[in-house]
Amino acid sequence: MEKTVRKVAFVNGPTEGYRVSRNSRWPERTKSGTLYYPIWLAYATANTKKAGFEVLLIDAEARGLEVEAVAEKLKDFGPDLIVVDVTTPTFENDMKNVEVFGKIGAKIVLVGTHVSALPETAFQSSKNVDFVVRGEYDSIIVNLAKNIRRPSVVKGVSYKRGKRIIHNKPADLVEELDRFPWVSPVYKEFLRMNDYSYSLAQKPMIQIFTSRGCPNMCSFCQYPQVFSGRKFRVRSIKDVVSEIEWINKNLPEVKEIFIEDDTFTIDRERVREFCQSVMDKKMKITWSVNARANLDYETMVLMKKAGCRLLVVGYESGSDKILKGVRKGITVEMSRRFAKASRKAGLKVFGCFMLGLPGETRETMEQTFRLAKELEPDMVFFQQAVPFPGTEMHQWADAGGYLKVGGFSEWHNRDGYLEFLLSYPGLDKEEIRRTRGEFMKRYYFRPGFIVKTLFRNLGSFDEFKRIVRAGWSYVTFLIKEGG
Repeated sequence: MEKTVRKVAFVNGPTEGYRVSRNSRWPERTKSGTLYYPIWLAYATANTKKAGFEVLLIDAEARGLEVEAVAEKLKDFGPDLIVVDVTTPTFENDMKNVEVFGKIGAKIVLVGTHVSALPETAFQSSKNVDFVVRGEYDSIIVNLAKNIRRPSVVKGVSYKRGKRIIHNKPADLVEELDRFPWVSPVYKEFLRMNDYSYSLAQKPMIQIFTSRGCPNMCSFCQYPQVFSGRKFRVRSIKDVVSEIEWINKNLPEVKEIFIEDDTFTIDRERVREFCQSVMDKKMKITWSVNARANLDYETMVLMKKAGCRLLVVGYESGSDKILKGVRKGITVEMSRRFAKASRKAGLKVFGCFMLGLPGETRETMEQTFRLAKELEPDMVFFQQAVPFPGTEMHQWADAGGYLKVGGFSEWHNRDGYLEFLLSYPGLDKEEIRRTRGEFMKRYYFRPGFIVKTLFRNLGSFDEFKRIVRAGWSYVTFLIKEGG
């Protein structure tokens, strides 16, 4: 008979040779030194603690711990459940970690985007995997811990019974997000703020969610399709602002709050309510968000007044045909209006562009670069399209024979960067690779851009430090690439 669960450990395991932000939408070793908080594990830690279990959160990536050191910490804690985050590019590495953790004697639960899309791969790869939790797992882990002897009653769980793999019905998404405890006290208890950085943000920074789910239909985006769903669910503004007040009081070293919602600006009235609440309380905060290129100027002005510094926006392509093909829901002209409005409002912009989307050609890639130059974001990134498992794009690429990869170990190159996986007739992955590198250098090494960047940031020492830190990390990346 299974013993009851009293202690639950949450582990962001080490990656051999480099550090990966597993909870990033692009899980890789970044070119600019970014390291994300293990935000989903941290929320689950908070909720499991609230439910009365003793908890431990270990971030081996941030602490530089090898797997044996993590195992020793786990043995000292004596968990009944060990929850391990897994991504597609780190899958084989993560399963090696599981083999070590399996010797501890606890039940092992795998979570994250990869096993949400491909739960069978976990059981096929290791006999030490007891459960897979699919999708958002804060509540499911608690339910599993309470029903460890009866996993069949727990929605969202997959497990083995003999030689069969059982997939329970999907769990219902939690609608009332205020029922979840704040994540920031978990950061304070288990993590060190200075271990984390975001090249776009001032350091130290902190990441929180104010909403979950994204109703937009982008074919390449993995989280809405396999993890948190298309339904937009929100915390109350009162709850969000109260947590920020707690951060200001208890984590005074934090210089910036990054709202890590898929798209913070989906509900403009809610955005305005948040801004007004911040201003009414006369809160002195700096914050940044993921935004969409349909945001209006008036809302941007209010955000700026309330302390918003940066908008991260996915422009993706300079071709309307490609944008329509991936169901992005924006046009090139909307991107132009967004860029003009954000500049006028005084907000910084990080513009994300993607090369190798369905229908891509040499000409459409050049159109994308020309658009980037025209919009001139403060920061820009050209990233190759990656067809993550469970997405419509993955299904399309696999069916068309465009996905040129063997096992999951080939998703990262030897330095920990996401590989170029897509090749099309007349446009192979090596040409996309060369073009990406060329675009980054053509954009950032323009004398005019360098002068403008320095001029725009002369009044802020924190911004200057951030630019130097991110710039040096990226130059180091270019040197390694032979650039």
